Amino acid sequence: MQRKLHPLEGIVAAFALVIALFLTVGFAQADEIKKQKAVFLRSSSALVLDAATGEAVIDKNSDAVVPIASITKLMTAMVILDRGLDLQTKIVLSRDDTRAIRGSRTRLRSGASLTRDELLMLSLMASENLAAAALGRTYPGGMDAFVEAMNAKAAKLGMTDTQFVEPTGLSPGNVSSARDLANLVRAANGYPLIREYSTRERATVTVFKRPMAFGNTNRLVRSSAWDIELSKTGYISQAGRCLVMRVHLASKDLIVVLLDSWGRQSRIGDANRIKKWLESNLAPAHSS
Repeated sequence: MQRKLHPLEGIVAAFALVIALFLTVGFAQADEIKKQKAVFLRSSSALVLDAATGEAVIDKNSDAVVPIASITKLMTAMVILDRGLDLQTKIVLSRDDTRAIRGSRTRLRSGASLTRDELLMLSLMASENLAAAALGRTYPGGMDAFVEAMNAKAAKLGMTDTQFVEPTGLSPGNVSSARDLANLVRAANGYPLIREYSTRERATVTVFKRPMAFGNTNRLVRSSAWDIELSKTGYISQAGRCLVMRVHLASKDLIVVLLDSWGRQSRIGDANRIKKWLESNLAPAHSS
């Protein structure tokens, strides 16, 4: 005959079950909090991925869909290179290009003639909006065909949170998530020219028969403390300060995505905080 449980035994058993459930959930939440709050970040959305395994090392609101500003130009560059257009073709910047970026700063002006290669380089290195607008305008089929190709490429890469409406990033209608942008960085890293131009420290082009010098918008590429394989910055008021990179750090190849960081130097501060944390937590132990 089965022994009937004393009421107190039933209470104890139920209490033990509740404690076990709380511990299970608590450990799971703690693991998630550890990923999110391992390092203090001013960026509203951030993701650091191990490029080899895809494992998230740091994850903060990585699925939030937000404007991405000039991070857009990585997709612009891939679409141009995928089409196999002649990079030595001369392109004259037009008033249509100027109208397309109205309200944003540029050091170029309509009437200037540069090669498609120079426009690509200035888009990636110096984030020149007029250059990116001209690349889209002169794409076969025009701007509509170019934007269609951008979205088709995003779909092919599995970027389900992403939508493009123009090639510069000036429109807040260009949106994505940190997780999608990690896919973008991974794909862009497969293009040697994008790697080269996005990390070039400075370059000079001839505009109206005069040399004009440009620098990289990411000052970290000039730092000997960083080993950066690919880089792109972005800013519009709706997107905040943005930065994506593929870096070699703490003996690992990592993809870093920082979005909606407020404060002029906040994305650089976040990047350096991530670097310090990773070097302390991911660096292999050395035997004595």
